[in-house]
Amino acid sequence: MSLNDVAKELVAGCREGRETENLEKLYAADVVSVEAMDMGQGRETHGLDGIRGKHAWWDGTFEVIEADVSDPFPHGDDRFAVTFAVKAKNKETGEVTDMNEVAVYHVADGKITREEFFYGP
Repeated sequence: MSLNDVAKELVAGCREGRETENLEKLYAADVVSVEAMDMGQGRETHGLDGIRGKHAWWDGTFEVIEADVSDPFPHGDDRFAVTFAVKAKNKETGEVTDMNEVAVYHVADGKITREEFFYGP
């Protein structure tokens, strides 16, 4: 897959609720995910199984009330960014939070090899 193919499929999957399904299709086995802050599991996650665990934690912890996923912003031949605006409810506490982030994805050989998240106000 080209960079643009990967970027478009990632965005489509996020908009359509196919994030978990897209892991095998879009991510390298040795992918690295870096969060802006430690949310109790460390900032870095390594490997596809680790990314699956992050998705399972998110799905088990939050209910997405609404989400806006931007079109991808390509950067050269190996990176793209996507912005996310999410309103989510914590399943345990009921607290509703607005979350904004920019995600930068690094691509090599048609697969995402690194993702980095930047949180905003």
